[in-house]
Amino acid sequence: MKHLKKITIGSIFMFIVLGFIVFIMLYPFVYMIAVSLSDSISILQNKVTFYPKGFNLTSYKIVFRDPRIFTAYKNTIIYVAVGTLISLAFTGLAAYALSKKDRLIGAKFFNILILVTMFFSGGMIPKYLVVKDLGILNTTWAVILPSAISAWNLIIMRSFFDEFPKDIEDSGRIDGLNDYGVLWYLVLPTSGAVLSTIGLFYAVSIWNSFMEPFLYLQDKARFPLQVILRDIVLLGSNFDNQAASAVGDSVVIEDSLKFATIIVSVVPIIAVYPYIQKYFVKGVMIGSIKG
Repeated sequence: MKHLKKITIGSIFMFIVLGFIVFIMLYPFVYMIAVSLSDSISILQNKVTFYPKGFNLTSYKIVFRDPRIFTAYKNTIIYVAVGTLISLAFTGLAAYALSKKDRLIGAKFFNILILVTMFFSGGMIPKYLVVKDLGILNTTWAVILPSAISAWNLIIMRSFFDEFPKDIEDSGRIDGLNDYGVLWYLVLPTSGAVLSTIGLFYAVSIWNSFMEPFLYLQDKARFPLQVILRDIVLLGSNFDNQAASAVGDSVVIEDSLKFATIIVSVVPIIAVYPYIQKYFVKGVMIGSIKG
């Protein structure tokens, strides 16, 4: 028979504190969903708290009838898919090379150089000039390449490769594999945890990216979802009159429209997390246990 753990005052206090933290993190999201699904009268009277009142889908109808949303979704998905693959490829190659401290000439210098970039950067204007001189301004590559490698993600992946058994690598070289073969056939197939974790970090970063598309893109047809979201939330809901009139005589509150747009933009990336959660939990523990 299993023994139940003794409930102490400390455990009750910890439960209350953690419950409060969960509440303050989830409530804004719950409130936005409730407002976006409520009718205009309930919103104006401040009656909406935890659940919708006067169930109403008018805001979502307006959002999905705006052609900019679907174009932005398509652009964002392209940026996330291509950008994540490129970032993982570049980060993986660099991390594997940096993990070979005994074979890479100047390994210590390169590791220190990468650490410096975590605290200092060239700045916005030099970065813009580099993008312009490379000729990728107002292209898909302007969103993907400038942030293709994150120093923090590179260090995490390098730490993972540091712990990979050298005996396995040596056995691969005995069988005739070079460094690329060892990485492709031996290291990467056993690196699902770190690849999924770093891939999630890159995907979320690109999905939420706003500044780089805002600075480097002029063609509105290339704008990702976050730039369109900014137009709606900060510039006063720039939906045309035809879209508004298409939902009938219902009055659409600006907050309801903003919250509906935010929900539409964050739900897809949240839906991806449960499928890679088991890898994410393993990945965040990388480097925490030695031996």
